Amino acid sequence: MAAPLRIGLTGGIASGKSAVEAAFARRAVPVVDTDRLAREVVEPGTPALAAVLAAFGVDLAGPDGRLDRRRLRALVFADEGRRRRLEAILHPAIRAAMNAAVERVASPYVVIAIPLLVESGQRGAVDRVLLVDCPPELQLKRLIARDHETPEGARAMLAAQASREARLAAADDLIDNTGTLEDLDRAVEALHRRYLALAARDGSERR
Repeated sequence: MAAPLRIGLTGGIASGKSAVEAAFARRAVPVVDTDRLAREVVEPGTPALAAVLAAFGVDLAGPDGRLDRRRLRALVFADEGRRRRLEAILHPAIRAAMNAAVERVASPYVVIAIPLLVESGQRGAVDRVLLVDCPPELQLKRLIARDHETPEGARAMLAAQASREARLAAADDLIDNTGTLEDLDRAVEALHRRYLALAARDGSERR
C-alpha cells in the first residue's frame, strides 16, 4: 500500500482544532495528535523530560515525577529565548514519535494535528496544510473560557504564535470555524471526500 497522504492540521490556540480532529475521527480517518505526543515524550524516565528539567529546573517535576506543564508553559510564554530553548528539546522527540505513528497507518490519508506547524517550519513534513481559522478576538474569548486564563495571559499566548496572516499564507485548505458544529462537520465532510480523491493519485499530483 502506498504511503498515506499527510494532512497537516493546524490553527491558532483555541481555534477549534480538537473539534476538527473529532470530525475526521468519526469518519474513521487516523489522527496523529502531536499535543498528545508532546505529553508522551516527557513522561517520567524519558530523555526529553530529563533535558527539560536540566534546562529549566528540577522543581518543575511534581512528587510523582511528572512535568508540571502549566508552570512550564507560564515560564516559557513570557520569554521567547526560553521558548526557543524548550522547542529545541521537544520538537525532535515529537517529530520522531510522529513519524513512527504515521508509519503504522494503513489508510489512504492521515490527519496530523500540528498546532505549531508554521512556527516550527514543518511544512515539508506534510503533503497539505489544513488550517482551522477564526478571528483573534474569538480565539481570545474561547481561550479565557476554556483554560480560565487571564486576558493578559491569553493575549501573551496568542502573541507567541504565528500571526493569522502567516498561517493563512501557509494553508492549502481552510475551515472557517466561526459557525456551528454542523457547519464545521459539513466542511470536514467535503474535505474528507477531496482527500480520498487526492490520496488515490500518485506523487506530485496529490497537492
